[in-house]
Amino acid sequence: MKAEPDRRPRADAARNIEHILCAAREVFARVGPDAPLDEVAKHAGLGVRTLHRHFPRKEDLVKATLDRALTQDFAHAITKANSTPNPLQALTSLIEETLTLVDRERPTLAAANNPSALTAAIAEPLLDTLTELTGKAQRAALIRPDLTPYDVHRLLGMLTSVLWGMVPGDQGWRRYVVLLLDALSPTATTPLPPASPLHPAGAGAECTPAWRTSASETP
Repeated sequence: MKAEPDRRPRADAARNIEHILCAAREVFARVGPDAPLDEVAKHAGLGVRTLHRHFPRKEDLVKATLDRALTQDFAHAITKANSTPNPLQALTSLIEETLTLVDRERPTLAAANNPSALTAAIAEPLLDTLTELTGKAQRAALIRPDLTPYDVHRLLGMLTSVLWGMVPGDQGWRRYVVLLLDALSPTATTPLPPASPLHPAGAGAECTPAWRTSASETP
């Protein structure tokens, strides 16, 4: 007899969290990264106390919003890349999908006080896949042999930084993907200088510089 009353609060809480996360994305996109939490609560049709019960800090809300928005889509992009027989095409697909997703979530990323910490768990499977695809493409002689996997991580970070100087939804970043892929070609003739050591935070930090940029820094 007690099972039903115990089940209902959990269902209500899950429904409230869903409303809050949906509202957060919409409010950050409409108001900007400095949108107050009471605006998010109002848009969700809930009280501020309810929002704070689930997300005591703004960072908690941003992380949950990013997890909800990106985790599943990144998993889909990784699966798509891993199912592509040609490793260079797979690498290209994953880079393009990543840029598309980051561009879509720019308002929420800009709302994070410390995006590099918030997105590390989301980025790790992506970076692992980039490493695997880089090795496969090198073994197939499709990209230059002197490239390291962490070069690709850093290059992806450079590409995502381009987004912050463009109008959201602009496809101009595709131009730079083409330029990057030409630089990765095995026919490139200029030898690379020695690779710099990894950041002390580890490989997961390699893709975060562009995500650390705030909307207020956009030209």
